[in-house]
Amino acid sequence: MSHRPLPPPPLRIGDLVVDPPILQAPMAGFTNAAFRQVVRQFGGAGLLATEMVNARGFVWMDQNEAEHPDRLWGVADEARPLAVQIWDNDPETMAKVGVRLAQEYKVSVVDINFGCPVRQVTEKAHSGSYLLREPDRMFAIISRLVEVCAPTPVTAKIRLGCSPENINANEVAHVVEEAGAAALTVHGRTAKDMFRGHADWERISEIKQHLKKIPLIGNGDLDSADKVVAAFKNYDVDGVMIARACLGRPWLFAQAAAALRGDEIPPDPTLAQQRDVMLRHYRLVVERFGEEKGTVLMRKYACCYAQGKHGARHFRSHVANVASAEEFYAVVDEHFPQDRPAVIV
Repeated sequence: MSHRPLPPPPLRIGDLVVDPPILQAPMAGFTNAAFRQVVRQFGGAGLLATEMVNARGFVWMDQNEAEHPDRLWGVADEARPLAVQIWDNDPETMAKVGVRLAQEYKVSVVDINFGCPVRQVTEKAHSGSYLLREPDRMFAIISRLVEVCAPTPVTAKIRLGCSPENINANEVAHVVEEAGAAALTVHGRTAKDMFRGHADWERISEIKQHLKKIPLIGNGDLDSADKVVAAFKNYDVDGVMIARACLGRPWLFAQAAAALRGDEIPPDPTLAQQRDVMLRHYRLVVERFGEEKGTVLMRKYACCYAQGKHGARHFRSHVANVASAEEFYAVVDEHFPQDRPAVIV
């Protein structure tokens, strides 16, 4: 444990300065342009990221003159800094996409996913966390991307290993740095763990001694401003990444940033304000995808906004079936959790 003073210094990823050193995790199906816009409105996130992009699918779309993946919606015109995360297991396929992201889209960071534990990515596509068992291939992918993306920094995200019996993050960290990556993010679980149990921040912290010069970013279970402060105070990390906890609480980054500065932590918005945030989010999604598809996509976000609140289960059971704007607004009006009046005794 480092017990370092707060606030932490800005995070440097190549020439990019990330301040505050709080990153928004790329999450498939969630961190699209609408969500990122909501996060930016609250502030506090030093670096935002897209959903992970399938490099092979991107190349196919390009060759067939199809529209680029929805996961790149908004990227060209969005404020910077912004990272785009890509995945595949072939260095040349990754390079084709990486060079486009760096030169055409002019993204701030090209991030490589070596951490996804989902079977469709690992066992079927031999990508994501599957590649933790093939450090040589990881080296080839990273070094090729570093070559074609320069001067745009290339980073990597990993897990501790494929399973609790096969933890090799220290070895992989060395490979990532030697291949030329500008930063390493580590999720404190193994692929086999999925999202069960607790992230092992002690093991994340141990990795720092195996890195000579690039920063280490810790990820896992950061669901409050206090936990973000504790991560910097107690562990040897240069940055932190917030994932699932921010999906229904996009204001969490602003709270964490205030806590790191030593300022008073802003309270959660009232339930009425949270409802308004969700509705603004919904309008952004519908604007891009149309009412029918946008409403269906918004179901899962709406469940996130209600999570942990009184009446959340009841709201979820209703919003899970909405198929139009009229139905969505009606369910929100009637069932979204509300501030409960004080009980007069």
